[in-house]
Amino acid sequence: MASAVSAASQPASWSSRLARVSSFRLRAIVTRTLTDAEIVKRAALLRNDSVHGSFKGTVIEDVPKKAIWINGQLVQLIAASNPEDIDYTQFGIHDALVIDNTGAFTKRADLERHLKSKGVSKVLLTAPGKEVPNIVYGINHKEQDIDNEKVFSAASCTTNAICPILKVVEDHLGIEKGHIETVHAYTNDQNLLDNYHKGPRRGRSAAINMVITSTGAGTAVAKAIPSLKGKLTANAVRVPTPNGSLAIMNLTLTKPIADLAAMNDLIRNAALVGDLVNQIHYQMDPELVSSDIIGDTCCSVFDSNATIVAPDGKSVVLYAWYDNEFGYTKQVIRLAKHVTKVRRLVYY
Repeated sequence: MASAVSAASQPASWSSRLARVSSFRLRAIVTRTLTDAEIVKRAALLRNDSVHGSFKGTVIEDVPKKAIWINGQLVQLIAASNPEDIDYTQFGIHDALVIDNTGAFTKRADLERHLKSKGVSKVLLTAPGKEVPNIVYGINHKEQDIDNEKVFSAASCTTNAICPILKVVEDHLGIEKGHIETVHAYTNDQNLLDNYHKGPRRGRSAAINMVITSTGAGTAVAKAIPSLKGKLTANAVRVPTPNGSLAIMNLTLTKPIADLAAMNDLIRNAALVGDLVNQIHYQMDPELVSSDIIGDTCCSVFDSNATIVAPDGKSVVLYAWYDNEFGYTKQVIRLAKHVTKVRRLVYY
């Protein structure tokens, strides 16, 4: 599935004062097939979510128009097998950003097929990309050439969760080496019941097993924080929970930290001041569990009560929770606004 969003221009009276647009909205959703029954079903899936609950707004299917009305806004549904076959302009969509979350395309050449569609100007992939800029908003988004580059990657939910914490530690103390272990909610890639799967272990039932699997988060971090290249290893354990994940970062520091309180203070300051206030949620709740972070707008929820610091101050273990659906989606939207030059003043 891919989504097309486009910027909403300011009225003419504002044009002399604002050089950039201040909002954008969802204009279309692309699927491989589209029957009348599928339109009704997709609207129903948006109204109610098993994890996040009911949609706080209105969702009305419009079968004759092959569309869904979301809070009074018409969102066109488009069926297409190939990106280049779509003409968005026939639906009044111009200069659009396509957000590709199909999982089918990860290479630049494949993603650039979207640019052959009429009405598309940029593409954003919701997965680690190959041969394209991999961006973690808040970490390296300011370093990108958004004027000339047309294809971007928002990395993965895990990469977005660990990068803010790793960035703070690397900048202030330095990281010699480390291992990232992700305790991750099961995903659509796994089987509900035991069945054939091309990947090892993933064929076993996701609902009743903890499943060790690989993750590219360790190497993906280096694309956002180059100084960590070759310093991190990573693995993942898929667990029987539908949403809410945990990253455990076992790090060896270049410069020792005084004690546990000093380590936590470092992360707390980053969560309150600087470029990462929207990325790090510093949690002090001693009873925090995975369901508590569902719906958190930050991509990294730092569990201060779980921090471990070795007596020598050189080895630390840091825990970051993340809503691998909603928290990551917020990062994707932040990046989408950045690459389309949508700017809105935010007051704290």
